[in-house]
Amino acid sequence: MRPIHVFCALQCLPAVWSSITVYNQQPFGDMTKTQSASAAAASYTGAAAFDPVVLVAPPVPNPAPPTNFFQQLSSAPVPGLSIPQAGYFFGFSVEFSVINQVLGSNSTRLQVPFLNLMSNVQARGGSVRVRVGGNTQETATLFASLPDGKMMEKQAQVTDDPTHTPALLYTDDVLYMLANISALVNVNWYLGIPLNDTSHLRLGIAEVGEAILGDRLIGFQVGNEPDQYALHDHRPPGYGPANFSSDFGIVDAALRADPSVPVVNGKLIGPSLSGVWQPQEVWDVDFIPDHLQSLAELSMSFYPDNNCIAEFSGPNATGAINSQTVFSNYLNHTSGQHIAANYLTSTALAQTYNLGFLMIETNSASCGGFAGVSDSFGSALWALDYGLQLAYSNFTTALLHVGGQGVYYNPFTPPPTNMSSFEGWTIGAVYYSVLAVAEAFGTSNKSQIIDLQMNTNNIYTPGYAIYDGGVLARLALFNYVSDPTGASAYTVSFAIGGGTTGEANGTPAQVKVKYLVAPSISDHENITWAGQTLGSPFQSDGRLTGTEQVETVTCNSDNTCDIQVPAPGFALVFLADVSADAESYTDVKTFPTTILTNTQDTISINPSVLATSNGNAGANFIEGSTSQGKKPLSGAVRFLPHFTVVLCIALGVVSVLWGQ
Repeated sequence: MRPIHVFCALQCLPAVWSSITVYNQQPFGDMTKTQSASAAAASYTGAAAFDPVVLVAPPVPNPAPPTNFFQQLSSAPVPGLSIPQAGYFFGFSVEFSVINQVLGSNSTRLQVPFLNLMSNVQARGGSVRVRVGGNTQETATLFASLPDGKMMEKQAQVTDDPTHTPALLYTDDVLYMLANISALVNVNWYLGIPLNDTSHLRLGIAEVGEAILGDRLIGFQVGNEPDQYALHDHRPPGYGPANFSSDFGIVDAALRADPSVPVVNGKLIGPSLSGVWQPQEVWDVDFIPDHLQSLAELSMSFYPDNNCIAEFSGPNATGAINSQTVFSNYLNHTSGQHIAANYLTSTALAQTYNLGFLMIETNSASCGGFAGVSDSFGSALWALDYGLQLAYSNFTTALLHVGGQGVYYNPFTPPPTNMSSFEGWTIGAVYYSVLAVAEAFGTSNKSQIIDLQMNTNNIYTPGYAIYDGGVLARLALFNYVSDPTGASAYTVSFAIGGGTTGEANGTPAQVKVKYLVAPSISDHENITWAGQTLGSPFQSDGRLTGTEQVETVTCNSDNTCDIQVPAPGFALVFLADVSADAESYTDVKTFPTTILTNTQDTISINPSVLATSNGNAGANFIEGSTSQGKKPLSGAVRFLPHFTVVLCIALGVVSVLWGQ
């Protein structure tokens, strides 16, 4: 086995570049607007991931939820708690075809913002789980090499496949890239084995995955959403659960006969249903006992709605869903409850076989989500509540899907290639949900959660209690109401023990609180977690900015404690006597942007400095052009890289980035 490549961006560059990070460049052009404004979705023609459309926030419910109420809690574990959950519960599913944009262009050129984003989650939850797969895994084929040394390329297919999935060609450098990411950040991986043709199996992903990733490899998903195979003409009409179980067995047998795959037991994942078949239909054909020796986890793949008509036929097509119409569907507790309820029998069954239960791909709506919904603060609250509800329902992991620039729901999106030399990443609202879930469960791997059915089970103000190691440790409190007047903020007064429980009083003298907030439920920007943000579109390098704010609340003399939750907002309450993990994450390991390429200069000058300068020699100072390929800078005054960095440091007003 050849050695894993060493990530060498820091070592390959001159020392003078070693600590330079350029970010917060101001975007320009229609695709890069940062000002939010209400608008019709059809008025925007750029990529969906950067769509500035802001919907109208739903009105305050009528009747409005009570804004003051009491919640009795028990310090000891109560009936109905979930199985133990880990801080890595929420992870990411990255579409195979976009990993060269999101993860890195090859094994030695990793995306620094991605490393930083994973490091943020690792610091809070201990590790991160990432799946590389999706529709494009079904056509992925391993090659020894590709032209121009590329790691991956897409190949058009002549097909009636409604998903328009291209064939994907890749080399083992993809796996070395994943291994190098794991050498820097504590990321573990799910991979997918193609199942589109059982007559010509392609097991290369398993052969090189086992050899290169080793313990970093959690398992292999066999087939992606097989219950849609017949609908997409990947199988003949009538293809059903028994057929899939048979196909799964063909892959299993082939892997066991393959000397290049040393480990099969406990490595395969399925059935990854999307909702066309019900899980019980697959259990009824003995899928679990027939493949138990090979199974790592049972898996599902589900989106609560879809935008496929608009995606493939345009937003004005007959049957296309209006984003404003469905917005309120995501803004109450029942959304996550209804999804999780479909799997309660299955998660219980998984426990009897000692198997994990994985939501391998999910997000707000299939085919990219909805403009103004999937990228809003409302989706941040929805995803957070949905994730906690899945955990309460005994899922063991859930992965939010990451697609290309043509989707609205991405947790994070790199800039378009032609802008990558001067723009940062765009961080989606649901990324904040992942941070909050990681902190809610912590790093003990012993957290158990229960839905409190709080405020008389009001759907707009749900809450959860989280027990860590058998002791009440944290509260997770939601307010879905959007009210700029502040009148819909609520105060929950809680007591631990005492009261009707018969326990001795356990209410601490004080608690600590972190808030996830935004001005409106429909806001795309101005989202903060504990006072910190990842900025507006095109502004992030994956590092949180701002001072972390952890509020201390002094409890009352009557052994109660009052917590306020803004409208809209989320509060994570750390119970001081038993929880020391409401800590500041100022020491999160991050990675500076130190690798700079291309010869195009991008210069930003502080406008206030420019306005008060004497202009030096005016137009005669530098003779040149802003267009590549036009008249170059004069040789006598051309900015050399080292000189430019010195100028940046000396003046503090010029930022230079060499494009990709």
